[in-house]
Order: sequence, then C-alpha cells, then structure tokens
Amino acid sequence: MHEHQRPPTFADLLRLRDARRERLLDRRAKHTELLQSASSPAPDRKGKGKGKASESSESIHQNGKHSASHLAYTSQGVDRTYMSIWEELQSSIARESSLRRALLGLDSTPESISKCDDEADDSLAFYASHPSLRPMPDILLRPDLEAYVRELESKRIQQVSSSGQKDSGKSRHTGSWLLSKCRQIIVAAAGVEAATDAAEALCTEVFKVLRCDRTDDDIQGQLLELVGFDNMEFLGQLVSQRANIVRGITDEADRARVAAAMRDRAIPGVQAIIRSEKDVAIEKEINKARRKAKGKGKQTEDGSLEDQEAARILGFGADLRRARERQLSQRPAEVLRPEAKGAERYPHIYTSTPAGNNGGALLSMFGSKYALPAGTVRNEFSDHEEITIPIAKAAVRRATEQPIAISDMDPLCQYTFRKYTSLNRIQSIIYPTAYKTNENILLSAPTGAGKTDVALLTILRTISQYCSPAPSELDWTDPSRKPEFTVAKSEFKIVYVAPMKALAAEVVEKYQSRLKWLGIQCRELTGDMQLTKAEVNATQIIVTTPEKWDVVTRKGSGDMELVDRVKLLIVDEIHLLNEDRGSVIETLIARTQRQVEARQTMIRLVGLSATLPNYVDVSGFLGVNPHKGLFYFDAGFRPVPLEQHFVGVHGKAGTQATTRLLNRVCYDRVSQLVAEGNQVMVFVHARKDTVNTAQALRELALADGMLDQFASPENTRQHAQLVARVGKSRNRELKDLFAQGFSIHHAGMLRSDRTLVEELFGKGLVRVLCCTSTLAWGVNLPAYAVVIKGTQVYNSQKGAFTDLSILDVLQIFGRAGRPQYETHGVGYILTTHDRLSHYVSAITMQHPIESRFASNLIDNLNAEISLGTVTNVEEGVAWLGYTYMYIRMQKNPSVYGLAADELADDPMLGQRRGEMIRNAARELSRLQMIVFDPVTGFMANKDLGRISSAYYLRHESVEAFNKAMRARMTEADAIAMLCVSKEFEQIRVRNTEEKELKQLLGSACCCDVKGGIDSTSGKTNVLLQANISRAMLQDFALVSDSAYVAQNGSRIIRALFEIALSRNWGPAASVALSLSKSIEKQMWPFEHPLKQFPIPPGIMRHLDNGGNVLVDMERLYDMDSGELGALVRNQAFGSTLASYVSQLPRVEVSAEIAPITRGVLQVTMTVQAVFEWNDRMHGAAEAFWIWVEDADNTEIYHNENVLLRKRGYMEPKVSVFTIPVHEPLPTQIFIRAVSDRWIGAETVTAISFRHLMLPEHHETHTDLLDLQPLPVTALNDPCLEAICRQRFTHFNPVQTQIFHTLYRQPYNAL
Repeated sequence: MHEHQRPPTFADLLRLRDARRERLLDRRAKHTELLQSASSPAPDRKGKGKGKASESSESIHQNGKHSASHLAYTSQGVDRTYMSIWEELQSSIARESSLRRALLGLDSTPESISKCDDEADDSLAFYASHPSLRPMPDILLRPDLEAYVRELESKRIQQVSSSGQKDSGKSRHTGSWLLSKCRQIIVAAAGVEAATDAAEALCTEVFKVLRCDRTDDDIQGQLLELVGFDNMEFLGQLVSQRANIVRGITDEADRARVAAAMRDRAIPGVQAIIRSEKDVAIEKEINKARRKAKGKGKQTEDGSLEDQEAARILGFGADLRRARERQLSQRPAEVLRPEAKGAERYPHIYTSTPAGNNGGALLSMFGSKYALPAGTVRNEFSDHEEITIPIAKAAVRRATEQPIAISDMDPLCQYTFRKYTSLNRIQSIIYPTAYKTNENILLSAPTGAGKTDVALLTILRTISQYCSPAPSELDWTDPSRKPEFTVAKSEFKIVYVAPMKALAAEVVEKYQSRLKWLGIQCRELTGDMQLTKAEVNATQIIVTTPEKWDVVTRKGSGDMELVDRVKLLIVDEIHLLNEDRGSVIETLIARTQRQVEARQTMIRLVGLSATLPNYVDVSGFLGVNPHKGLFYFDAGFRPVPLEQHFVGVHGKAGTQATTRLLNRVCYDRVSQLVAEGNQVMVFVHARKDTVNTAQALRELALADGMLDQFASPENTRQHAQLVARVGKSRNRELKDLFAQGFSIHHAGMLRSDRTLVEELFGKGLVRVLCCTSTLAWGVNLPAYAVVIKGTQVYNSQKGAFTDLSILDVLQIFGRAGRPQYETHGVGYILTTHDRLSHYVSAITMQHPIESRFASNLIDNLNAEISLGTVTNVEEGVAWLGYTYMYIRMQKNPSVYGLAADELADDPMLGQRRGEMIRNAARELSRLQMIVFDPVTGFMANKDLGRISSAYYLRHESVEAFNKAMRARMTEADAIAMLCVSKEFEQIRVRNTEEKELKQLLGSACCCDVKGGIDSTSGKTNVLLQANISRAMLQDFALVSDSAYVAQNGSRIIRALFEIALSRNWGPAASVALSLSKSIEKQMWPFEHPLKQFPIPPGIMRHLDNGGNVLVDMERLYDMDSGELGALVRNQAFGSTLASYVSQLPRVEVSAEIAPITRGVLQVTMTVQAVFEWNDRMHGAAEAFWIWVEDADNTEIYHNENVLLRKRGYMEPKVSVFTIPVHEPLPTQIFIRAVSDRWIGAETVTAISFRHLMLPEHHETHTDLLDLQPLPVTALNDPCLEAICRQRFTHFNPVQTQIFHTLYRQPYNAL
C-alpha cells in the first residue's frame, strides 16, 4: 500500500540531502557504477503488480552518518534505470523546494539554483548527455546543516515580523500570525533559543482552546494561564476574534492540504521513502495511541488527540508530545531553566539532577511553573487518579565535602553535641559558615535534614561571642567533665520564630536540654505562654510565633529594650511567605533589616525552609550573600528517601459517597503495605475521624477476609504485658481496635493512653495507627508509610473547611521512613480530584513563591508609623524596598498588577512604591488613625492608630467601630459592635448548626442578639455569650469557632476599652473593661465575685443561685470565719472562705483638691490596698485602672494605671494631677478604681465641691479706651518720626493706649 500517512517533513529532506550529497559528490565513481549497474532489474526486487507498491523502510545509519547503500525504494513494474532514479531525485527536490517556500513563508520562487561544479570529475560526464536533468540546489551541497537551519529560521522571523507590521491594519488571522504572537511570548520569557519548539507547542495549546466547544467566558481563564498577564491585549484579541481566527487557520489548512495532495500524488517511476529507526518507533507509538483512544470510544483525558488535530491543522506535525520530549532532551539548560543562561553560579547549590547548580527544579515549557521530577508516573482508574513521584536519586558527593567529626570542634560545640559522633552531610557542609562566621544564612533543605541543629550551630556562634574564655582558647581535654565558661547572659537575646505553637514547644524542649549545661534559659513566648518582664530578662533564647513577635516589635517603648538586645533572629519554615501568614514574616524581617541599618547594630538573620523553587529571591530578601550564605539541597539529600503518591478521587469533598471512596482507596493502599510487613500511620483531621477511619478500615478488611494480616504477633512475653495494660485502659475504642492490630491517637485522649499507644506502635504491636496531626508535630514516632486521608480541615479563623496546609503535609511526610530500619519511606496523600494538582504543585514546589504583603499593606504601614520608623512618604518607599514583595515585583511584575512597560520605565519602582504608600496613608487618614499631609508627605500617628497597631486590629474593623461606637453603651451594644469586626468575617453559618445555636440562644445568652443567628455577627454573638456562660457545645466545628471567637474577642474588647479611654468616654470604657474580664474569666459581671476562687459548687449555691447574688461582698467583708461558716452551712470551710474574701483585690481611694485657677484643679490622690496578697491568686502584680469622671459619669477628666506589686503593695500610692472644671461648678466628681483582672473588684469615691473656694474672677482682657489717636510727632525724635511717617501718620487705638507705658516708662509689660 502507499505510505502517505504524513507528508515528508523538512527533517526527512535534510536526511535525504545528506545521503544524496555523499552519493553524488564524496564517492562519485562508486555512485556512477551503482547507477549504471541499476539499469538491469535485481532478481529479488520484482514488482508486486501494477498500481501496487511494496513498502520498505530501513534505518540509515553507518558510523553516525546516512549512507546511500541503505536506501529502500519500491518498483511499480518499470525497469529501474539510472534515469528513473534521477527523476525520483528531481521529484524530491521539487517537493523540498515547495516545503522550503512554505518554511520561508514566501510566495516568490526559491533562491537561484547553483549549477554543478565545472571542475567536476569525469565520472559524472554522463550527466552532460542528459540535458533534461536539473542541477542540485544549494541545500543538497551545504555541509553546515545547523547553521543553514538557523539562517532559515532567522529569515522566517524577519519575514513574519515585517509582514506583521505591514498588515497591522488588516485582520489576517492565519497560522503564521498566531505562531508569531506565540513566538514573541516565548522569546520574552525564555530567549530566542527557546522559541522554536516552545512557540509551536504554545500555538497548538492556544488554538486547541480556541476551537473547543466551550463559551468565551469559560476559556478566558485557560487562555490567561497560557499567555500570562503581560499579554492581556493579545488575550482580548483571541477572545473577541475567536471565530475569525479559527476560520482563517482552518481555511488555510484546507488549502494547504489540497495543494499537498496534488503535489504528492503518485507518479510513474520510483517512490523513495526515507525513515530512520526512531521515526518508525515514534510512528508506532502514535498509531498505538490512536487505536487505544479509539478503543475507549473517547478522547484521552490529557487531550492528546486534540493536540494532534490542532497541530495537524497548524502544520506542526502529528505528535506535539514528541516535540515537548525533544525539547526536554535537547536543550534543558537553555529552555527549561532561563536563569541558567548567563546566570551566576553559586558554590553551595547542591542538587541530585544534572541540570547544573543553579536550581533544583526545572521550569516547564512556558516558564510558568516548574516541571515534575523525572520518572513521575500518572495512572488513571475508574474512580480515582494517582500520581507517583519516585524516590529522588541520592546526590553525588563533591570532592570538597568533608564530614565534620565532633572531636574536631571546639569545646563549646563538643559538649553540646556530645551525644553525636559527627555532623550529618548537610550540617558538615554548612558548619564553616554557620559557626565560623556571622553571615546571614538561607538554608533550603528537605524535611528531616537536621535544620534545627544547623540553627543550634548559629546559636552557639552567638553564645561563643559572649563567652569567657573564648571557646577556641579553652584548654579542655577531659570529655568526662564539662567545660567551664562564663557567659554574659544579660548582653544578648536570641529569637527563634516558629510557625506553630506545637513546633515552638518542641524547639524549646530540645534547646533547653541541649544548653542547660551552660545555664542558658530557653522559653516559649506565644499566645498561650506569656512571660513576665523578669522572666524575659532571665531568658536568653525566646521561641515565639510570627504574630507574637510582630506585636512585641511594634511597641515603641517597654519591649524595645528586649528588641535592642537581639543578636540572632532565626525564622523557621520561611517558605510560608506565600501563605496568608507570609505578610507577618515579611514585616518582621523588613523591620529587623531597617533596625540593623538605622541603629548600626548587628543582628544575624537565619532562614530555614523546605526546598524552595526561587531560593535566590528569598536569599536576597534576607540579605544573604549568595556566594557565602545561600545553601540549597534538593530531595536527593533527604536522610530517608521518600516515594510520594498523590491520589485524587472523583467526587465532592465532604459528601458521604466521597468519604466511602476515600476509605476504600485508603484501605487498598494500607492493606498492600501491611501485607508487605510494614506499619502505617493514617492521618485524619478530627478526633472522631480517628475512630471512624479505624473502624471503616477494619470492616473493609473483614469483608475482604484480610483481617488476619493486621493482627499483631501474640507469641511474645512483651505482647502479653502490653495486652494487660490495654485491658486496664478506660478507652473503649482503644481496647476494641487493638485486638485486630489497629489503634488511635489524638489530643483528646488521656496522656497515659497516648503514651501506651506510642509504645505499642513503636514495638510493632500495632500495624495501623489512625491519628491526628498532633502526633506528627509533638511526638517523634516514625513509620515506614504515612497516609493522609482527606485534605479538608476546619479552619476556625476562616469559619470554613480549608485545604490542609503544606506545612502540615511536609511535617507528616517527614514521619515516613525509619533510618534504622528502612532504606526509604512512602507517603500517600488522598484528596479529591479537584485539589490533586494543587498538592502536587505545592509539595514538589512547582510554582515560585510570591509575596502576600500587599494584602496587609495598610495595617503594616500603620504599625510602622506608630513605631516611628516611617514619618513621611520617602521613608515609606524606603521601607517597601526591604520587603520580599519588592523583589518579586521586579521579577514577576504582572502578578502585582504592573504593566509591562512600567518596570522598563521605572526599574527601581520608586513611583509605584510611592503610589502604594500614598494610597495607604490616605485610607489611614480617612479612618482617623494617622495625620497625613498629602502635600509634604508627612505622617504621624493618632491614638486610634496606635491602639489598633498594639492590639493587632485591622483597619476594616476600626472603620466599623468608628460608625458604631458611642459614649454610652450597654453590654448588648458592646457585644454587637464587637461581633461586626473584620476578624470574624470568616465565621460561616451552616444548616447543621442551626438547632444547637437556637438552644444556645435560649439558654446561654444573657444579652439580646441583634440580627438573629442567621448572620455571621449573630452566630459570633451567640458563641461569645455561650463561652462566657461556659455552655457545653456538641458540634466540633462550633467548638473550634467558639475558641476562635473567645481568643480574638478578648483582644478586640481590650482595644475598644482603650479607644473609649482615649475618647474620654466613661460609660463605654467601664462596659468594655467589664466585658473583657467576663470573656477572660468566663463569667458574667453580675455573678458573684467569689466564683473566681476555687469554691465547691455546693458552697457557692449559698452565695449565688444561678447568677442571683444572695449575699453581696459588702456584707461578707463584715463577717468573721464563724459567721461565714454558718452562712454556707459548713463551719469547716468558714476559715477558707474568710481568706478568699480577704484576698479579693480592692483599694481605697482618697483625694484632696486645690484650685490653681478658676478652670484648673490640682488633685492629690492616694490609693491604699486593702486585701491580703496570695502569690497563687495574684501572681507578681495587680493592676488597677483609675479614672476621674464628671458628675454625670459621662466624661473622663483623667485616667491612669496603678500597678501594685507584692513588695510594698500595702504602702500608699500617691499621684498628683490636674483636671479641668467648668462653671457652674458641679456638686461633685467621682474617682473610679477598677481591677484590671478581677470581676467585682471596683471602688467608687465621690469628691464633693461643696466647700471648694475658687480664686477671684479676673477679666481676661483690658478694656480698650476711647482715646484720640496719637500722631507720630509724639515720639519727639526726628529720626524715628521719619521712619514711621513712611508707613503711617497716627498710631492705632491699641498703640495709643499703651504708648506711654511702653515708650515713656522702663517697666516690664504684658
């Protein structure tokens, strides 16, 4: 049969040219003999019949070159003479010329054909006897094939560009036009070298989208992803002219197909088809794919048939995927990694891939993301899809790598790492920089690579600078005793910023145990763990969270003493820059860098991260010298290599069908792993799901008859002992599941049960452990395989189910693989199909991390203004220059809304940064948070801005408070206003919660709920009141929401209290402070104050019955222990109750007033404590708010905070201040003293004005007398008269009245 499945490509003709050139020029004599001998038919090549052609293809390889002896051709029954062979050659030349014209895009004739060399050998003399033979074109004679192809491509680009300019006014949408546009995009992104294959691939993808049957709105997102934000005009043209583009290209393809059919029709003579072995193999793959897709009856999921059809219409060949593979194999450094071309090479970039030392990930075809690791496999099943990423190849050791033995280190490091024999590979590489220098460092390495110990090396470096003697000078040779150092502990602080409280606790425990021998104190400073000033002073290493350290560094006084002593700042998991919390990390580092420059102090920055795709950008943000402090290690450096599986099931997240499918897929993987003799951890995201999942897996195993495989061994003495311990547990589910080899673990279990489960799993008696992420963070319990079942996690901050964070996934995957038992680990993540690509992309770091700073620019600017580091627009512009956003704006401007020409016109983005600062300052000024002068650019903070910065309020919340806050407010008004703040906007109302919310509304809410429970503010209101009432919640999502509301409500209500004080609103301040204490104590202001003490409920019922106070505190103060015992009907408890009554903090206030003027009074206030101090109840200090109110209790004249400490708390505290008074004088004013922490600890003292004698009233001005104006001659001085006469002839009335006193008398005057 005829082989016309595809027309000859340009590459085919080039191969033919090579063969012809050797045949006709290099070996002329042999070729002549071959042609002459071919005039007689060969016996083994008889024709098969008229009109039939036998197909033959043979590889043409001989020492890497094509040879004429490997040509295969077919006969159609005609004698194969040399004339027929030459005719076939001319036919090939004609087809080649036609294709050449198409390639060049020219309508004119080909270039002139050079004639044969006149000096040719006589062996070719027979050509002269055949005048019909046409000489060969240049292309068959030129040996520089690659240069020739580049020349043709260059000409074509020029032709397309020139024709595009000429036809700009026309609307000619052809394949050439689309290809030229795509080529421009690729050239802008990756250079000219990447334009050939990538432009055709992009063109094919765009055309495939345009010709699909989806609507314009549906394809806009996909087209935007293909062409990028920089080409919005081209995108609009594609959408608006979609029909014309598709029609024009299709018509062009039809005309070309007709012309090709006419040109390639069969003619008498010899038809030669030249194909290599690779061509044959590729064609077989194409045919196989076609048959496979046809057998399925539909197109394949990845759109390969659509790609082939689009490529065929555009004339790019049949297999686009082959072009992509060719691109990957031929030009990896140029196409896939643009930074490799002309980029600097850094010495500490360690990768296991051969792509060079400038990256660990390869850019994909269009440069928008990074390619998956080599060997990645994608498998399609009926109900799910699985992507398997193989184990990364171990990185080859460099010749310069030398392991660091602990014995080779100085005494400080030796004793700290005394349990080690040597540092691991990564630690050894980074040791000289981490411990021997003060260079800033960015360490990007896989989870479990020992980054925490690298941070410890930098900590030891800081400590060594305050050691006496210096560690390198100490003569220490006896390892049995510890080295003796004197450390100046008060001279330095080290701050370790951890992303989570659980991780912070883990770091504190590790560093405290390691450095205890030096007397170094390591403490946690988070929202849950507060430190007193004395504890902070005694602590050298503070482990905190980004938000907490941001609050500390925002304060302009007090904590600044702590900040000034910081010498080392370690930021863990810095790759979280591209998540919601990333702006906080960005703020911290920018603030620290500005502090270093402004105060000329040395603060070393160390960033720890999982593998980063764009680590050079992050190192620039940290101020790292990339030649010294930038260390990158890819997955090949993981201590235990990890095989990663990503499974996406078809279905909607949260539905019962999807849950059942997840259980089934999970069981399939777990059962296979257990059958191979491995232990598995299955991670879920709710406590109750641990039991549900374990039971579901057990039921599936029972149904499959595989339950015996999960059972633990029973023939050991150890097993019998542990079984006995399990039998004593009170956890019914734990005992029930253990018998079949399953178990559970979560934070809601007793500590003893959790410890037992950890021991059971560690000794191999539990095969499958269903647990929550707390096991991954808090306990070092690895397994061969980990499975993450589902990725929907309830986020109370957003009030909805969100994706499991990448940080959690990396931490869980870090538990896979036990170095002492296995050579590798296995990690599975089971999610829904719509989130599959998200996790594949995030875990393999396919996308460069971007900045989230712009979303919080207004609040961050307010914090800097309040701190005093930004006072005008110029300083604001400089401040933005320290952010990661600034670095990424220069690298990827389209993501940040910058036009393509904006960066070219303003490379430093000074104008854009100034615009951002001015817009943010205008918004802050509108909200009365700062003073802003748009002319001069001056900025200064106000009380409202200072308070919102200190209490971490968002500016949207401040705007809501400005509208709703009033001088007089009830508790219901204050709670309603609190619940409309921006911090609670993520709280969502779900139908499943409606019943329980209604129950809470009726039983736990003491204040009216405005708006009902159907709104976000209404639900927040109910949960806040339920928390104060200590109501029991059933729904786990409501429990999480309630904790979030209480935590943030306490902070926001404190801010409202200070706002009310700043506005001198007494009633609002009193209500806000009362509610603040109610949220913290979880009791209402009207409840009995003694409920704050540990009094048994039976005793308490005699004092307070359901919120109805039966005996108030004033009566209790007057009773002795016997009377109190009789009151509560328990004489034995009388003395204890009497001590509690005396310990309730209260003060007595007295004041003396003295008028200074008729409008100003001086007040001398004395505060005397009248309670007994108890360290357990009162801690280190007790604070009281004291303010002076007017007679109507509306306006505050003066307020201050009085702090009572145990030492000397009984001594009177005297304060002198002034207050304004207005006539007519009020009868009295009030001094209110309210405890900052204790409910019911309040004292009000009235100050009477009845006997107040004010100074006599003096007129504030002198009456102007009716006098005749004096002439200037009254000066009696010709010189002075001449001077004054130039301006006036008479003095005005005021000058006339004071003339005599000022001019004639020597007295002072006012």
